[in-house]
Amino acid sequence: MKLPEKPINWKEIFEKESRQIFETIKEKDLLNQIFDFNKRYLYWSELKYRVKDEYIKKYIWTFMKILRSEKYESFELDSIKLKYSLITDFNRKLHHFDKFLAGNIEIQSKTLGLQKSYMVSSLMEEAIASSIIEGASTTRKAAKSMLREKRKPKTKSEKMIVNNYETMQHIINIKNQELTPEVLLEIQKKVTKDTLEDSNDEGSFRDNNEIVVSDSSVPEIIVHIPPDYKEISHLIKEFCEFANKDSEEFIHPIIKGFMLHFLIGYIHPFNDGNGRTARTIFYWYMLSQGYWLFEYMSVSRRIVRSRKEYDLAYLYTEYDEMDLTYFIKYNIKCLDESLTELMDYIKLKQKEQEETKRIIYITPDINLRQATILEEFIKDPNKIFSIKEISETYRVVYQTARTDLQLLVNKGFIIKKMSGKAFVFSFNENSFN
Repeated sequence: MKLPEKPINWKEIFEKESRQIFETIKEKDLLNQIFDFNKRYLYWSELKYRVKDEYIKKYIWTFMKILRSEKYESFELDSIKLKYSLITDFNRKLHHFDKFLAGNIEIQSKTLGLQKSYMVSSLMEEAIASSIIEGASTTRKAAKSMLREKRKPKTKSEKMIVNNYETMQHIINIKNQELTPEVLLEIQKKVTKDTLEDSNDEGSFRDNNEIVVSDSSVPEIIVHIPPDYKEISHLIKEFCEFANKDSEEFIHPIIKGFMLHFLIGYIHPFNDGNGRTARTIFYWYMLSQGYWLFEYMSVSRRIVRSRKEYDLAYLYTEYDEMDLTYFIKYNIKCLDESLTELMDYIKLKQKEQEETKRIIYITPDINLRQATILEEFIKDPNKIFSIKEISETYRVVYQTARTDLQLLVNKGFIIKKMSGKAFVFSFNENSFN
């Protein structure tokens, strides 16, 4: 990735050429264009490609920054000073998120089986995607199969995914607990377990300044130098206090979640696992604030598809006076796409529920879970299922999963056979003839 050009010094330009700036903007009738650029919150290099005239370009940028500075909300964490603007589109999206992510959505969970099977699937997706962002090499299909079958990981990449999956389950259990440095260390230890060159880096803050953040595609290019390691203890203490307490000035919880995400990446308190820990803390905070539907979403899937934009969102913020608006803008886009994907899934499941009802109607002595399991066989007739996979997917104990499958075997819906030392199950294509 080519590093973005750092913005010009707009304050210096304004001090020296304030009269020319206003006269030029008025003469060229540039106000509407400037308002549009700010509505889209363009970065300096994005503006450069849209305005070719060097003389006009620097005046437009300076005026954009003047308008932005009037709307900034500021936040300070010890030596780290952040600011951001709540542009119009943000407020509209935040209202939308509040309505759907924390509100009461009629998802008909008992019929759809959404509360267990889809949550498990989403946690898997998040674990896989978050690992891929950090360099894990695998396919979603292979990774999901490993998790569902509870197969022991064979590679570092697989171990990263298992770690992330177990950590995501962990934060659901601690969502009502306050964040402390010890809790943060425990989360980092869980995501990095048995994957680091030095195991002493698991569950410990860095004690040196040797770590730098490099370009993901060109490691020789340094994009960020974190704060001095001697500041970490104090920064993390303030970070946890910020996460646990409401600020004097109201900060929307989703915006605050993005701030926590950014701050872990910026402080880089660990020798490794910072990115995975940052995204996990974001999920923890969203769940702690009552945004329960996050258990069914994978935001990292969207980040994987736009990794360059993710990296640039960090850099734009740091390069442009720690203006977090760029990072917020990117993450709101990812969150919006993730929510749309989830809503589409719910609509699809609501259509499929008629098939489940039909199965129950023609076979009245099977329960909803068993009917949903059978539906999985019907949708993918060539797939082979194991008892472990059904147990993990539907969050039931092994014995219950075996009983469910045996009942479906007894009724002729599925076929049971030996594979190695274990039983596996497949759809009986003649069962509905």
